[in-house]
Amino acid sequence: MKSVMTPADRDRFEKCLVLAEHGATTGERTAARAAAERIARGAGLTLAEATRAFGQRREAPRSEARPSPAPRRPYAWAQPKEPVKPVTVEELARQKAETEAWRKRASAAADRQRKRERAEQDAYAAEERARQAERDRDWARARAAAASSER
Repeated sequence: MKSVMTPADRDRFEKCLVLAEHGATTGERTAARAAAERIARGAGLTLAEATRAFGQRREAPRSEARPSPAPRRPYAWAQPKEPVKPVTVEELARQKAETEAWRKRASAAADRQRKRERAEQDAYAAEERARQAERDRDWARARAAAASSER
């Protein structure tokens, strides 16, 4: 009694036949042929009968028929580096001039800050001297008053 293969079995059978003919290695082709025989036997057919019944063999898959995947964007570290450009004497002179100008501006700003701080310190010291002078006068008056009351 012969049975019929299901569409899924037929699809697997045809794929195994294609792999049996176009496999990359001998072992792959042998394993595909054995798988095709098992599928045919499961349907109650021999390999020759199944091949005749389903003689429309699929073509081997072609790489050009498959759509190629979208190209991946490479990572930043995988990007080719730009070639090194030699630094000219003029560029070094320009960089040195920029550095010197920056240093002068930074030094001038630091001088202004020191002058502001020094002015604040001088003002505070003058206030403290004035307070201390007032305390000294009060002390001298109290001493003088104590000396006159003792007499």
